[in-house]
Parts: sequence; C-alpha cells; structure tokens
Amino acid sequence: MAYFNYQSHKVFYHEIGAGTPLLMLHGNTASSVMFREIAAKYAQDYRVILMDFLGCGKSDRVQCWAEDLWYDEAVQAICLLDEKGYQKVNIIGSSGGALVALNIALERPDLVSKLIADSFEGEYANPAITENIRAEREASKQNAGAKMFYEMMNGSDWEAVIEADTQAVISHAKHLGNFFHKSLSELRPDILLTGSQEDSLFPTGFYDEMFAQILRKVGHGQQHIFEHGSHPAMLSNQDEFVAMSKAFFEFKAK
Repeated sequence: MAYFNYQSHKVFYHEIGAGTPLLMLHGNTASSVMFREIAAKYAQDYRVILMDFLGCGKSDRVQCWAEDLWYDEAVQAICLLDEKGYQKVNIIGSSGGALVALNIALERPDLVSKLIADSFEGEYANPAITENIRAEREASKQNAGAKMFYEMMNGSDWEAVIEADTQAVISHAKHLGNFFHKSLSELRPDILLTGSQEDSLFPTGFYDEMFAQILRKVGHGQQHIFEHGSHPAMLSNQDEFVAMSKAFFEFKAK
C-alpha cells in the first residue's frame, strides 16, 4: 500500500492503469473503495489515481477534522499530485469530492486539464440540506445496508468516522458557508456538471437551477442531469456516465 505525508499524517493512495492521469475523489463518509468497480473501466484508458482523504478509509485518523473540510482535502490532493509530478490531470469528484475537485481547479489550475463535478450541493452550504444530511446519517446508523456500506468504506471504526465527518459538515455550514476560497468566475479548466433528478439528498429541480447558476458564473462548461438514479449519479448511471465522461475528456476543440 502506498502513502504520502500530509501534516505529519499518512494519506493512502492507489494507482491503476496507464495513460493520462485521472484523479477520482470520493464523497463524504466514503473512501476510494466506492470507485472499485468503476475505476477498472477507466484504467483501460487512463492512469487512475485513487486516494482516501485524511480520516477516511486506509488513511490516518485525526482527532478533529478541518472545519474548512473540502478546501483542506483539496490541499491534500494537491500535495499528492505535486509529489507525483503530475500536471494537467483529469479529475472526477463525486458528492463532497466534487467540492474538492473544484477547489483544486480554483487553487491550482496548472494541475487540471478537465474536471467533472458530480452530485454536489453547489457553491454554498444550505441549512436545510445540512439538516437533511445530519438526520439521514443518524437514521442510517440503524440501517443494516447503510452500516455495511460504512464499514466497507472505512473499517470497524466507521461510526467514529461518520460522527467526525458529520460534525465537520455542520461546523462548516454554521461558521463558513462558502465551499470555495475563490469565485467560480475564476475557474479555468473545462468542466462538466452531473447529477440525477431522483437524488434524494436534494429537492426536485435542484440541479437544474444550481447548475445554471454555476455555469453562468463560470462562463463555460457543460451539464448533464440523469432522469433516474440515486446519489451519486455517476455510480447509479455507471455505463452511461463512463461513456460520457470519456468523450468529454477526449474531446479537443478545434
């Protein structure tokens, strides 16, 4: 197993395949394990880079997670890319990982060729959505399927991971609100926004309005909203998503 050091902690990463680097960033309460099946489909064409953010999966545990969580996780990913000497990578970030991907592109556009931001909350934390996340996670602790997922992602201490993650989400919403340190109008890499109309974390029509707002601010980019599928859209519409994302990454404007 491979690790890199971040603030005196070990952060796990794994690489498969060969070709243009493709960094895949997992969502909150998850780990790189969530990409186990879909990553193999990308490894046929890309050098797939998977990592577990600090506190998750096989990475070191920390007593208190960063309040500015998705920015801190972006700094972790930047540290890995710099250590490996990668430039102009493609990125897929899902759910919280999409916020991380956007932060990477804003802070270090030299590292990013194209990015896909899948199934995420938007530019700012929404109090109603934060409460929905808190309540859903609390209820999921009593659900056998959810507990199995959490343990598969994070191991036997999954409950402590979920609690730390949830507290970070709540603290960020209460004290910070904005997911990014720079305006999305400064985003330079090509971007594709994806989500599902049936995503239970968000109200009906949420992605239509949010994606339109973001693309107006960015000034370029594409969107695709799947008619069906759960959260995240990329895993519940896997084959279509893989085909669409590969076409997006390979397209070269004349």
